[in-house]
Amino acid sequence: MKRKPMTKAPENADSLKGIKPVICYPVDTLPSPDMALLAQARTKLEKIDEVIIPPRDARCFVVPKGHFFRIYCHEGPQVGDLNLWALNNADERFYSGKTRALHGSHVSTGDQLWSTFPYLRPMATITYDTLDWYGWDQYGGSVHDVIGTRCDPYTAKLLQNVDYHHCCHSNLVRAFSDHSGLSLADTEPVIHDVMNVFMCTGFTSDTHQYFMKASPVRKGDYIEFIAEIDLIGGLSACPGGDCSSEHSSDEAKCYPLRVDVFKPENQHLLNRPEPMPSQYIGGHGS
Repeated sequence: MKRKPMTKAPENADSLKGIKPVICYPVDTLPSPDMALLAQARTKLEKIDEVIIPPRDARCFVVPKGHFFRIYCHEGPQVGDLNLWALNNADERFYSGKTRALHGSHVSTGDQLWSTFPYLRPMATITYDTLDWYGWDQYGGSVHDVIGTRCDPYTAKLLQNVDYHHCCHSNLVRAFSDHSGLSLADTEPVIHDVMNVFMCTGFTSDTHQYFMKASPVRKGDYIEFIAEIDLIGGLSACPGGDCSSEHSSDEAKCYPLRVDVFKPENQHLLNRPEPMPSQYIGGHGS
């Protein structure tokens, strides 16, 4: 429970609280993905790769520009933590905070996953989501959030004084190290805040604390993306399973996830130029 206020409210407190909010980052000027083109293109796909992510573990996969990839819940209810990197530049990675500021706390069909500064460009576009029916529940929860960080061994140590080695952070460190050949120590700084795929989350109405609840994901559900640039993806099958009770545990029932990569028949998608990095030129405050 949050502490009670220690200061007295001013006489005009109600009017101050009643000021209408303003959207920080209006997106009317953002180029919109051509969803009709993408919907047509996704009907003619050739599967070129499949990667199984074991429970409480992670794997990396490569997606060329213009190709689709799907994350499947193919055995039972399971959530996953997704990282993205530019194929040849791990310094350009998914920026969950800016994605959240542009598209909201939870993402679905038509939303894009944006990269870090100084690039700030779409890395992937969500093209289909079998959970888009969920919307928002009575608790303010929804699926596919970009508000959580990732379960990690440091917070587990801080809050529970345990050494747990299968947190999504640790899983992703090992997976990217195996994929890239970097040492674990050199890999850890490139692991970043995630898209929580299939996870159902929100903020409590009283203390505004981050909560999770049982994911509505069912066997056969998937979320699909198109890669806007050449990508490396990293996906961890969360040790919390469907995150109905805990997210760093060897007790929760966990299932594997599957990533399928598809080449479209549509040559326009394969040949179109990738989004340009930010054209900002400035003195960084000077």
